[in-house]
Amino acid sequence: MHTVNIHDAKTRFSKLIEAVSQGEKVIIAKAGKPVAELIAIESVLPTRKPGSLKGKIKIADDFDAPLPDEILDAFEGN
Repeated sequence: MHTVNIHDAKTRFSKLIEAVSQGEKVIIAKAGKPVAELIAIESVLPTRKPGSLKGKIKIADDFDAPLPDEILDAFEGN
């Protein structure tokens, strides 16, 4: 972990981001006083659980039936 002032942080932002992506923490200071901490975001993907919606979703028997003419006309701009 190291501290940089705001001007240096603006000048070396790409290098600071690279350091942070390697697991380093960077403190950004204003007039020598720490004001912000630059840290990496940990990507946490949600755990998928197959079948978790079983019984909660209903599909109508006529789901794939042809649409009525008035709805088809609306899609076609008639």
